Amino acid sequence: MISQINETLKIAVENGDVSGANVLVLHNGREVYCQYGMRDIENSLPVERDTIFRLYSQTKPITAAAVVLLASEGKIDMGAWLSDYMPEFACSYVNADGERRGAKNHITVRDLLNMTSGIPYPDGATEGGRQSGTVFWTVEQRLRSDSPVTTREFAEMMSHVDLCFEPGERFMYGASADILGALVERVSGMSFRDFLKKRFFEPLGMNDTDFYVPAEKSSRLAKVYDYSENGLYEMKTNHLGLAYERDNIPAFQSGGAGLCSTLDDYAKFAQMLMNGGEYNGTRIMPQAAVRFLTHGGLAPHRKHQLAEGWGWMTGYTYGNLMRVCDDESMTSLFSTKGEYGWDGWLGTFFSNEPAHGITLLFGTQQAGVGRSGVLVRKIKNIVMSSLA
Repeated sequence: MISQINETLKIAVENGDVSGANVLVLHNGREVYCQYGMRDIENSLPVERDTIFRLYSQTKPITAAAVVLLASEGKIDMGAWLSDYMPEFACSYVNADGERRGAKNHITVRDLLNMTSGIPYPDGATEGGRQSGTVFWTVEQRLRSDSPVTTREFAEMMSHVDLCFEPGERFMYGASADILGALVERVSGMSFRDFLKKRFFEPLGMNDTDFYVPAEKSSRLAKVYDYSENGLYEMKTNHLGLAYERDNIPAFQSGGAGLCSTLDDYAKFAQMLMNGGEYNGTRIMPQAAVRFLTHGGLAPHRKHQLAEGWGWMTGYTYGNLMRVCDDESMTSLFSTKGEYGWDGWLGTFFSNEPAHGITLLFGTQQAGVGRSGVLVRKIKNIVMSSLA
């Protein structure tokens, strides 16, 4: 398995598919680690075990865990209207097919966890998407100002964005997780960052996971690369309200995309879930909460909407901000029923296979790889062929 993974990484780097990547596999106490290529081409710095990656959407499972943890303590009712906690969402409008009207349904917390809220990410195809784009643009414009947009202010701004459909009506990947970050702040009375540090990062020993990278660790943060006709080049771009340089604690602590981490750190979170909420003898989440978190799913008639966006996800459902395999006969990956995880815009990937005790983590920083790109799918198939 190690030689196959190394050869796959080597070919990808030599072909210019990625600048570099690393892989961590945990299987019933056995560990496999592989790496190849550069985290910083210009300065000849290789990808290493402690390389820090911008997680982007791989932040989402941690956000969902925070919400479910608060639900286990009776502080959040996932069936409740979002407006019970955040009154600014009491009056929403749906803008679909050129018609704007008051929403008939209220957004629930569970709608946010399942991406059935109707709250969009920026896009040019819908009125709500254009309005969302304006909100994210405002966040980026104020990143380095004296009044940066906060997590709560972001949610308040998004409460005025038109929904793309009635809450609960369908699945659509959007900004719901960012609203959940603000919800955690409202309910806990803490910043989202402080809550995650207190309840997850510190007890798990996730010392390299945060919404920023301190100066003494900055050389470990991988650069982001994109493709050109002349090969890979560093793409210094802000994205989804997040600064390229993660050099200070952001006011907007994005529950959908904001965290940076290493493979080893994220493995601690993944293993905690695999162990039913415990890690190294410390209970982080109740077992029932982990069971709920990792067994989510869309209503059967909405599942096809997931595959419409990502064809390789046929055979999967979605719930609690993660994919969940529910029909392994339909997948294009070697997966088993109950496999869950998520990935990020720049190519990071997380998968737990409870049926086989396998955790897989993949790290790279490559724009344009697409959600769960070809490279990581090849690696997952190698891992499953060797261990499952």
